[in-house]
Amino acid sequence: MVKIIGQGQAFGSPGIDPRWTHANKDGVGTAYSTASHVWFTVWNGIVTEVYHPTVDSPQIRDLQYLISDGKSFFHEEQSHLESKVESIWTNGLGYRITNSDPQGRYAVIKEVIADPHLSCILQRTKLTGEPEFISQLQLYALCAPHLEVSGRGNNGYVTEVAGHRILTAHKGGTWLALGATVPFTHLSCGYVGESDGWRDLADNFQMDWEFGSAVDGNIALTGKLNLDASNEFTLGLAFGTTLHNAVSTLFQSLNIPFQEQKQDYIEQWERSRQGIKPLENVSYDQGKLYHNSISLLLAHEDKVYPGALIASLAIPWGEAKDDQDQGGYHLVWTRDMVSSVAGLVAAGETETAARSLIYLATSQQEDGGFAQNFWVDGEPYWKGIQLDEVAFPILLGWLLHQKNACSNFDIYPMVQRAAGYLIRHGPATQQERWEENSGYSPSTLASNIAALICAAQFARERGDEVTAQFIEEYADFLESHIEAWTVTTEGTLVPGIKRHYIRITPSNIDNPQPNENPNQGTLLISSQPPGEPAEFPAKEIVDGGFLQLVRYGIRKPDDPIIVDSVKVIDAVLKVDTPVGPCWHRYNHDGYGQQEDGNAYTGWGKGRAWPLLTGERGHYELAAGGDVKTYIKVMEGFASNTCLLPEQVWDEADRPEIHMYLGKPTGSAMPLMWAHAEYIKLLRSNHDGQVFDLIPEVANRYLGERQKCKLLEIWKFNRQIDKVKKGYTLRIHALASFQLHWSQDNWQTVEDRPSTSTKLGVNFVDISVSDNQEQPINFTFFWIESSKWEQHNYTVVVE
Repeated sequence: MVKIIGQGQAFGSPGIDPRWTHANKDGVGTAYSTASHVWFTVWNGIVTEVYHPTVDSPQIRDLQYLISDGKSFFHEEQSHLESKVESIWTNGLGYRITNSDPQGRYAVIKEVIADPHLSCILQRTKLTGEPEFISQLQLYALCAPHLEVSGRGNNGYVTEVAGHRILTAHKGGTWLALGATVPFTHLSCGYVGESDGWRDLADNFQMDWEFGSAVDGNIALTGKLNLDASNEFTLGLAFGTTLHNAVSTLFQSLNIPFQEQKQDYIEQWERSRQGIKPLENVSYDQGKLYHNSISLLLAHEDKVYPGALIASLAIPWGEAKDDQDQGGYHLVWTRDMVSSVAGLVAAGETETAARSLIYLATSQQEDGGFAQNFWVDGEPYWKGIQLDEVAFPILLGWLLHQKNACSNFDIYPMVQRAAGYLIRHGPATQQERWEENSGYSPSTLASNIAALICAAQFARERGDEVTAQFIEEYADFLESHIEAWTVTTEGTLVPGIKRHYIRITPSNIDNPQPNENPNQGTLLISSQPPGEPAEFPAKEIVDGGFLQLVRYGIRKPDDPIIVDSVKVIDAVLKVDTPVGPCWHRYNHDGYGQQEDGNAYTGWGKGRAWPLLTGERGHYELAAGGDVKTYIKVMEGFASNTCLLPEQVWDEADRPEIHMYLGKPTGSAMPLMWAHAEYIKLLRSNHDGQVFDLIPEVANRYLGERQKCKLLEIWKFNRQIDKVKKGYTLRIHALASFQLHWSQDNWQTVEDRPSTSTKLGVNFVDISVSDNQEQPINFTFFWIESSKWEQHNYTVVVE
């Protein structure tokens, strides 16, 4: 029987306000087996967030040891000891941690893995040092539950089961159990900052409090370990849906010798290398980062919802965040996820990507769109509209189709609905890839054009030439406007370069007469420090998003505007670090570590992103340059455990605030997008061609362009007022209509029925001749309601 010993409740309820932990991890891990529903992270020598039963659900803040001699000192691992973290073996996600006393008197050596088959974290622990000294040491396990993604409302209990006393906690339908292969001699549950074990030991170096419970608060569990028989033992942290489930899992896991568990854990991960391409041959670190990147990408897939990959097992600047920000980066973004699984495909692993494609199809919204991001169960978290995130699932579908990796599942309905969404809602996006501004973005346009060309290929293979042509012609419309929408002719950032791509031409998607002039408009940049300007001329804000036009095959690398734009971002955004160049997202970025090194808390200064080094490397390959530098630089940004950060410090070393040029800041590490970009850069270098290049796109836009249609589109969310001679004016609407129109100021009129499509769009084409002088006037008669539009529209011919 399991019995909760509830006598003696701790004081100090509910404890201090909860926080998460630092995001620049030293390690993340999980079993390769789908039977083990638990993931762990490591930072500064201790286990931090542990996720269960899904990869988006952190359940603890941290787990560490407290060490005391009972009379003269008290140490906690993360603050007082010198930490060294190493991988247990070459390609896997198990870690050996050595936490040493600064005076050299003792060390705590730990090996951390997940149980290969059960939801339990295993930490093999050995206390080393002079026998006489360590015989006096007292070792305590300290765990801070944050069950069901929250530090508030947790309940902790001392529990007795089968003659063993352990620590347990629960909230809602989640339980955890903490125990070891040696017994606890003292146990207590307390409120953080008031009655927890840390505060108890800090007082007089001894554990005086033994509270049987601490309920409904921010709690910590403390247990003193009996080391009389051995200085070596295994600590286990298990999870379950009931108390019995968690406790049984704990003892089942601890019953198997740790060496057997570790061997099984390693063998599981070794199986993941079947069929992997030998790209270590084009790396410069003997494939260390390559193989660890594969493992990390695989580890970020959920095991309850196959195919769902999160962006990172980290909460950026978690030490400054409470329960109000539950998302962190443990959410699904289609942009990040498609990049992740495309990276795996580049490495030769297609099964994960196939699962992801099915997962995306089942997560698609009814209108064909995708939420900005979502939990692994498909529930949206943020709900912005990002057109590139609608395009990416199509690109993944085409990639797998080309690899013959799509089996029985028919993805065409998903592709068709997503293509329809892009056509109905574009060309302006509510948010571009940095999730902050609306308007006309080169990177969003690149993904949309490429995805639409792929969608048209799918339609053509289904024998639907009409739909294929309609989709292609909309892509042509986007492609023919790229420079007009996103290239300033009044550049001031670099002397002598007036024409270059900008980050985004701002436009409100709810404005039916949008601004489409990149020389005009003001860009509001969020996250600026208090009192600092937040509005800037849009033409003076640049990013590297235009490089996606080259990546997919929409523009040539030697296109003069592309070349000049590269010069601009190199001058404005590049940072030289000890390992090589890195780039900011855009100038005046506020998303990053504050100037004084403090955490980003809604404002800061954007730092350099290693993944952008990979993007720049892909451009260099396309342009015939040297890729070796960029591969080496990305390897240089990796930690010794082969984790790549989202951002690195971009200024001179500041030891007093623990910030070093080219080293991780407090944003997410590892970032899966960066790891995928590195793998794709290796594959691109191996092949001598950019991995993401789409031949069908390049054939259409980089050749003779004979199939491209000169098209201008009027639709209710983009009511243009002019069209060029020689173009076709295409009128879009979302319901069937008859167009009542005139090309001679209503002297004569014509009624033309709309053509329906399978994409939720009806249209009428008007050919604008080279000698047309009069404007084109039109209105709508709506077929289904038998009503007139009651408004006339005019498009001037120029």
